[in-house]
Amino acid sequence: MTAASAQQHRPAVDADDFSQIRALVHEFIRTKVVPREAEIMQANGIPSDLRAQAAEMGLFGYAIPQEWGGLGLDLAQDVELAMEFGYTSLALRSMFGTNNGIAGQVLVNFGTDDQKKQWLAGIASGDVVASFALTEPGAGSNPAGLRTKAVLDGDEWVIDGQKRFITNAPIADLFVVFARTRPADESGTGIAVFLVPADTPGVEVGAKDSKMGQEGAWTADVTFDCVRIPVSALVGGDEEKGYKAAMTSLARGRVHIAALSVGQAQRALDESVAYAANATQGGKAIGSFQLVQAMLADQQTGVMAGRALVRDAAAKYVSGEDRRIAPSAAKLFCTEMVGKVADLAVQIHGGTGYMREVPVERIYRDVRLLRLYEGTSEIQRLIIGGNLIRSASTHS
Repeated sequence: MTAASAQQHRPAVDADDFSQIRALVHEFIRTKVVPREAEIMQANGIPSDLRAQAAEMGLFGYAIPQEWGGLGLDLAQDVELAMEFGYTSLALRSMFGTNNGIAGQVLVNFGTDDQKKQWLAGIASGDVVASFALTEPGAGSNPAGLRTKAVLDGDEWVIDGQKRFITNAPIADLFVVFARTRPADESGTGIAVFLVPADTPGVEVGAKDSKMGQEGAWTADVTFDCVRIPVSALVGGDEEKGYKAAMTSLARGRVHIAALSVGQAQRALDESVAYAANATQGGKAIGSFQLVQAMLADQQTGVMAGRALVRDAAAKYVSGEDRRIAPSAAKLFCTEMVGKVADLAVQIHGGTGYMREVPVERIYRDVRLLRLYEGTSEIQRLIIGGNLIRSASTHS
């Protein structure tokens, strides 16, 4: 961040106060959550007492502005917490991630004053769980393929469609729903965003998905069947804000996911080092073997590179210098990196690493999703490459 941009952006929480917040989060994760990871995995849910502690600490609204009851952390501070959250079961972060991230930020950046007054205080406190309903059976990383429709009928919008893999859908109080109001044309994408309370007639949430990993992070299909909502539920009061809201929230979320990946990679590395220092073969600690040391070195290098990239991308996002290429580059590198680090962790553990309830086995399964949601690695490559070519074309 340049001196000028640093002056322009002053975080709501100063460095000293944030240092205390981060220390509290670090302590909470390491002493309260890590010891209960097996419990979270077996129960496929976050214990109610941990949820209450997270809410009391303000974690449901750490990225929501202070005027609405949140902590008001910017993205540079957000990623520091995300690297702490990533050290344990990703289900914990998932519980409050949509409130602070892709769902909450739509309201923060694009909502009307009335919409913010109605929802943001509840989102910040955790009394309201907000869910980001974008993905569909035929539209995932690219929202342009959206089929869910919203039709204006008098003073109401009528929404019909199906969403898939929606995080926190089984416990959501509010769905931030993306729907097409008209076909895409020269004037725009035709995608709008609506605020749909979960108890609205016609909203049906399916059974919890059974996933490869991330037990306790609940996702489900959501069906909208002739769901009627008032015109005041249109985010920003403007049909044209939808696609921009999706892209803005996703870009910010990609830096956050990259930071989570660094946290998981650090945990996998720490587990690997501890195992290599204590497990023996032929009377020697396996960490004394050069091939094991080489694997640890590759893990350490990946973690350090990822952490530096996340911090750089977050700083560029906050300053406004780069909100396109850097978020995608960070997500691409860090989510691919953590997959390699987790794979090496299992290898270092040998057969032990393949046993259920050994941390690296869970991490290996959990991190596979990071390369898929909020834009696949392939989509990130297209964003990076496309933006580089467009930038070169405009300057030629």
